[in-house]
Amino acid sequence: MKIKPGMRRWLSATMIGMFATVGLHAQEAATAKPRAFYISEFVVTDRAGIKPYSAQVESTFLPFGGRYIVRGGNINMLEGDGPKGGMVIIEFDSKEQAQAWYESPAYRKIMPLRHKSTTSRVYIVEGTVTPPSH
Repeated sequence: MKIKPGMRRWLSATMIGMFATVGLHAQEAATAKPRAFYISEFVVTDRAGIKPYSAQVESTFLPFGGRYIVRGGNINMLEGDGPKGGMVIIEFDSKEQAQAWYESPAYRKIMPLRHKSTTSRVYIVEGTVTPPSH
């Protein structure tokens, strides 16, 4: 099959662009900055008591770049011992931002509401988010 010169240049440019894009995505994945995830596993012991906390907590983490990833929902345990109640996952751009929020005066002010109304286990997990490969 004979390829016309104009088509040959277009194919070459397209192939170079494809390989450059693949290389760029691979480089981004290799240099991706770890994110942080605040995870809370909890059992509500006082439904009325947790309401003020639930109404205020988002306003405390938004200034630190936090965003809900998981808030409540059913947990389908596959193996091992899982949370006995609910789960919340809040994503931050860095471990430092997550820790700064957790230690902030605004969050410390409402934290006793959570302590009085739930039994919980909370922690921060740092890790990278890997984009799906196609």
